[in-house]
Amino acid sequence: MRRTPPPELAVTGLSEDLQGSVCGAVKRAVVIGNGCAGAENQCIGLIRSLGLFDRHLYYSVARPRGGILQWLPISICNRIHRFISSICAGFSINPTGITDMFDVADAKQIASMARNTFDKNGPLLVVACGSDTISVASSIRRLATENVFVVQVQHPRSRLERFDLVITPRHDYYSLTPEGKRQIPFFLRPWVTPHEPPGRNVFLTTGALHNVDASTLRKATLEWKDEFASLSKPLVVVNIGGPTRNCLYAVELSKKLCGMLQSILWSCGSLRISFSRRTPKKVADIITGELSSNSKVYIWDGKDPNPHLGHLALADTFIITADSISMLSEACSTGKPVYVVGAEQCTWKFSDFQNTLRERGAVRPLTGKEDMRERWSYSPLNDNAEAARRVIKDLAERGWKIEN
Repeated sequence: MRRTPPPELAVTGLSEDLQGSVCGAVKRAVVIGNGCAGAENQCIGLIRSLGLFDRHLYYSVARPRGGILQWLPISICNRIHRFISSICAGFSINPTGITDMFDVADAKQIASMARNTFDKNGPLLVVACGSDTISVASSIRRLATENVFVVQVQHPRSRLERFDLVITPRHDYYSLTPEGKRQIPFFLRPWVTPHEPPGRNVFLTTGALHNVDASTLRKATLEWKDEFASLSKPLVVVNIGGPTRNCLYAVELSKKLCGMLQSILWSCGSLRISFSRRTPKKVADIITGELSSNSKVYIWDGKDPNPHLGHLALADTFIITADSISMLSEACSTGKPVYVVGAEQCTWKFSDFQNTLRERGAVRPLTGKEDMRERWSYSPLNDNAEAARRVIKDLAERGWKIEN
């Protein structure tokens, strides 16, 4: 694996005294994903900020799809996987087609690798994200406590002491706020997590970690600048997600969005629209039918190459539906104006996240009366770099540091 210098913001903020006190070098990382690009990009974003992107191994914990197995805990799926494999081995049966439904990171194997290579390669940084990765990541730490530093991204809901560090958005603790408590019926409170305020091993971010930094945007600029060169300014990018449990919306909002977009087109040089995998077909059809004939409008057809990074790098302004914390976190890390659609539909912690962004001055609600040439400034979200600094600080307390 090739060594790579860390990004500009990767290790800033660490005192010289703290840097001078460490002696063990962290030269490699393991990423444990759950098969979901959004979750895995959070892991990748963190190790990129730590300068370990070219020195990481990837393991997947993919839940079986279809049938009763998709509803079982991953730990039980693991046991079924091992049972089927042992039977197949005993009868000399090729398990292909039976066990290929599982793609499970082996905690014992990873822990053994960390122990056996510790003297030569130093400590192993393990970064996992998503509920399906919790059992694997916590098992690695239990089996190789002295050889690994385990980071769990997203709140694991219980027993946080199983991890060296938990990185999670501040709004995950919304249930403990006065407003959150008022929204929970008394008889349901024992079932709503988390139950306790963040402890010593919890680092709170504003939004979600993501795989976008200055280096990524520079590369995307070089890749997409020729294609975007002929577009009139300002370039407005519209990212449309899909309804979630805490941010419901349907065709009515898509019709309202169409009206607002048509009202602001006069001030747009170009308008580029992207749908996510979660966008309902009815919503996509309505927006496409209403806007695709306008010469200023381009609607991405979902085929490769995906222009998402090009949009982040080269857009002047963003319009984003309120359901996607990841898309909003990425856009608000650029420092460019961000308008939000449908925030009034959000409840619970999604609403708390929207309030945080508004108070920060990062977002404004789209009304249809805006002049898209207007700019405003705010302090961009910097969650990746801030989380990386916390990892470096905690590593230093154990006598370890990232090898640059």
